[in-house]
Amino acid sequence: MNIIEAASIKPLISVVVPAYNEEAVLATFHARMSALFDQLADYRCEMIFVNDGSRDRTQAIIDELCARDTRVASLNLSRNFGKEIAMTAGFDHARGDAVIVIDADLQDPPELILDFVREWENGFDIVYAMRAQRDGETWLKKATASAFYKVMDQLSGKVKIPRDTGDFRLMSRRSVDALLQLREHHRFMKGLFAWVGFPSKAIKYRRDPRAAGETKFNYWKLWNLALEGITSFTIAPLKFATYLGLLTSSLAFLYGLWIIGKTLIQGQDVPGYPSLMVTMLFLGGIQLFFIGVLGEYLGRIFGEAKQRPLYFIQGHTPSGSGRPEV
Repeated sequence: MNIIEAASIKPLISVVVPAYNEEAVLATFHARMSALFDQLADYRCEMIFVNDGSRDRTQAIIDELCARDTRVASLNLSRNFGKEIAMTAGFDHARGDAVIVIDADLQDPPELILDFVREWENGFDIVYAMRAQRDGETWLKKATASAFYKVMDQLSGKVKIPRDTGDFRLMSRRSVDALLQLREHHRFMKGLFAWVGFPSKAIKYRRDPRAAGETKFNYWKLWNLALEGITSFTIAPLKFATYLGLLTSSLAFLYGLWIIGKTLIQGQDVPGYPSLMVTMLFLGGIQLFFIGVLGEYLGRIFGEAKQRPLYFIQGHTPSGSGRPEV
């Protein structure tokens, strides 16, 4: 390929789509993305579906899309590794000059990608969608999400994670290459996106309800994701344990001196069984809680020390071929 031919090749935009049991919405999603690709006439486009161990017909539908649309690629993981790992697998295989990640449930409107591309052309490395309104979500989920972002804002230090922001975003090639250098197993992608830095811009939008199917994130999974985020990007819980331990020990020492002095001067007995039990249960509860905090951090060290691969691939169909690689 000569210099003139190389210069004439249009830039490539890769869209990474993690999917887990999304058979009900994939056809609609593909139709909307295809219409969007037609509007991006100055670019080559591909959508990379990452099947994260789905138990329904998700992979079969993706294979059908690959067979009839050369812009579709498939990445079939060997089992369910979780959304964070699925996104990483998609980034690993995305060849684009810009890479976009979006969920298949259509809560995030694909049409917003046009605004992403415009801001990328204006020089921003990361363009992310910020939820101005969250339709289809309960008040409890909205309240807990708001509380989480407030806590992270206080604890995360220099790395500020934007509020009301999911994974829907565009990243330039250099920011993706930087992200892929971070190979930790306990991955909180919202934090990693913020950690790599580079010029960023938010675009506000209204988040729609799911187009079809059911959400894969119940409150237990959301709680674990929040815990992952906190332990991934701050040691504030450990510092809090240290300060609380020092404070409790100091108060206990002063209270002990007061009891001894009172007994020697006034001749009163040391307080009896009820106060002793309350004190023991209180201190025991604090100790058990922070042993759990220590366990979370030790568990992370244990997981990273094994140095296992992040994922395994069962099948891969690159865009432009329609045929799986052997």
